[in-house]
Amino acid sequence: MKKLVIALTLITSGLSAQNQPQGVHVTGEGVVNVVPDQVLIDVRVEHEGDTAIEVKNKTDQDVDKVFKFLKKEGIAEKYVQTERISLNKNYQYNTKTYRYVASQSISIKLVDISKYENVIAGLLNAGINRIGNVNFTSSKLDELTKQARVKAIKDAKEKAKVFADALGQDLGKAIYISESNNHYPGPMYKTMAMESSARGGNDKQTIAVGEMQIKVDVQVNFALH
Repeated sequence: MKKLVIALTLITSGLSAQNQPQGVHVTGEGVVNVVPDQVLIDVRVEHEGDTAIEVKNKTDQDVDKVFKFLKKEGIAEKYVQTERISLNKNYQYNTKTYRYVASQSISIKLVDISKYENVIAGLLNAGINRIGNVNFTSSKLDELTKQARVKAIKDAKEKAKVFADALGQDLGKAIYISESNNHYPGPMYKTMAMESSARGGNDKQTIAVGEMQIKVDVQVNFALH
């Protein structure tokens, strides 16, 4: 019985050793900063009333104004998309009556950030009464992500070489590479229901674009010799 236990222990230990990462395992980080040159805006037209047809008609009228305004501003149709249309019947417990709410959500992409102030003012005047997320991004996102990947690999290799030199060994080729989720933290603004605050003039600066950061994390196994 003792011989059997010893044999099983040796086999288990051998399998465990085989599952251990070979060589040196390191993480690398690559970061690229860029000034955003595009902005994504989520807006919504919403109306509440006593009948479904009433709120739907009001919403449709305002949405039509919004689309006409965007076309006048030179925003290409491919950058304007209806995201969601809804019509809900809500019971009011205080008055024991029903109220209807109709809404349409629209996403807009501005490839020229300088138009932001005028577009927001025009949208509010056209009937937009909800602004959701305002996200700034870059038209060079794919290219800059590649640059961040290269930086991450170089960072990982430099770290691995430090370990190899400390051990008196030579750093071999990479035998495993894994990329974690990319991160694109950048300026994002979220607002609640909007009054037509832009009606008093649109010559004010209401945003600060700043910089967005493109970050890539990698895990790499290098062989040691």
